[in-house]
Amino acid sequence: MRAPRCRGVRPLPPLREVIAAHGLNASKALGQNFLLDEQLLDRIARIPGPLDGATVYEVGPGPGGLTRALLRTGAKVVAVERDRRCLPALAEVNDAADGRLTVIEGDALAIDESAVAGDGAHIASNLPYNVGTALLVRWLGGETWPPFWQSLTLMFQLEVAERIVAKPGTGAYGRLAVLAQWRSEAKLAMKIHRSAFVPPPKVMSAVVHIVPKAAPEGVSAAVLEKVTAAAFGQRRKMLRGSLKSVPRAIEALEALGIDPERRAETLRVEDFVAIARILTKDR
Repeated sequence: MRAPRCRGVRPLPPLREVIAAHGLNASKALGQNFLLDEQLLDRIARIPGPLDGATVYEVGPGPGGLTRALLRTGAKVVAVERDRRCLPALAEVNDAADGRLTVIEGDALAIDESAVAGDGAHIASNLPYNVGTALLVRWLGGETWPPFWQSLTLMFQLEVAERIVAKPGTGAYGRLAVLAQWRSEAKLAMKIHRSAFVPPPKVMSAVVHIVPKAAPEGVSAAVLEKVTAAAFGQRRKMLRGSLKSVPRAIEALEALGIDPERRAETLRVEDFVAIARILTKDR
């Protein structure tokens, strides 16, 4: 049974047939878990909002499940795939979408996304578990803001997703939450049961949606990253202990009236921004 004709994409065989035909057993080494439910994939593709004519950058498309859904919105997709076994299946998707899919074979960690996707692109991906956090930190970083991307719609293990949207005082609150929230809006868009994947992972997954907002003035992203890495790297320690390796950080706490005997998880995102602003000015 073929999938129904959809906007801009000619009918393709079901994903299970594609996986079987091309011998695409998920690779544990590459952190692959394939999502096959077309309706669920369409829901994910709608999270960023209207994409007709937009460019979407996707990491790790695998057999092309989310890729198909993104193309059905009318988007152009630039996909980076490290597993060359998947390239023939993705070529079939490109043919069905009249060339709106560009596939780059390579390691996403070594790609300049802004160069291949262009300014104003959206990023949407069922991220491979073994590179997801590293890519997120890179996309959230850098001194140039707003970034080249308009939105991030990313699937993570539920535990990681909860860390991204966590609030101060919770066990999940940490460095990822600060980096995601100090100049972006991050929300947990939907949870996905492990049974939706092939093979089923051991944990639940969730999709996080992130959009940039105005960056606080006078704050270096590199300084904030350094402060949060130190503060949460030894989260059981009081700030006077965890931040002693960051020059003048203790003085910044005193200037802001923040008790150095507090622990990192009790500080608001705004507190970390204020610390980083003082240290940025001192540089």
